[in-house]
Amino acid sequence: MHINKSRQGVGGYALFLVALFILLPFAQSHASYNIGSDDVLRISVYGYEDLKTETRVSADGKISFPLVGDIEAGGKSSMALEKAIAQRLTEGGFIQDAHVNVTVLERVSQQVSVLGYVNKPGRYPLDSDSAIVDVIAMAGGINSLGSTTVVVSRTVNGKPQKQELDLRVYLEVSASITPFKMRQGDLVYVPKAPMFYIYGEVQHPGEYRIEPDISVVKALSVGGGLTLRGTENRVVIKRKDSGGVLQEFDAALDDPVLKDDVVYVGERWF
Repeated sequence: MHINKSRQGVGGYALFLVALFILLPFAQSHASYNIGSDDVLRISVYGYEDLKTETRVSADGKISFPLVGDIEAGGKSSMALEKAIAQRLTEGGFIQDAHVNVTVLERVSQQVSVLGYVNKPGRYPLDSDSAIVDVIAMAGGINSLGSTTVVVSRTVNGKPQKQELDLRVYLEVSASITPFKMRQGDLVYVPKAPMFYIYGEVQHPGEYRIEPDISVVKALSVGGGLTLRGTENRVVIKRKDSGGVLQEFDAALDDPVLKDDVVYVGERWF
């Protein structure tokens, strides 16, 4: 059987990875952001330059604005706060038909941390409707070594909780699953993907991620196919057993390849 350089069998999984690594960074949510404590706001009223203000939301969720004094900002979207300030200006008899603009300069109150195998680890602001795929997108997407299963750590009723999420579930177009919504203070960790190793007489020896239902023949394809000296009749798998002892056995082309397996392709005799 001849194994060429084409990466056969990758199919739908490869398409999924394209979506995850390329499309996902552009899939950020445009939902409104709920203002919270310590956020910094810039507020202006059209035609009234003297009212332009930059202010930080207090611990109790309030801001102070010229003419109207203290006003509740916490929990409101920018649009809702604009309407509230305009109403107070009108009711106070200061400005009729006020056009107010609120911009959040620093989003401090609602943030989530994204760590591990992403392109841009760090802390990111949450919109009111941010889901797990949104924060992965803000972190630049998962890098080439990252797993599609991520771990979300959060505190619920004072107790720490961890939950594993398979991102493929949330990215399938046909899926009707409810998006996993993020919360203030969540930590998202993207671990390294399960990998296997292929060496010997293949075009591209090295480390590769485990794909669903990958077999020896698919592993050879992922490794770029055999060299001119390679043969599929001399493939060996090195694998640790449950006790951690390294075992070595001859492999058939339809044998499964498991996490941390080392696949070695030998030379033909003649």
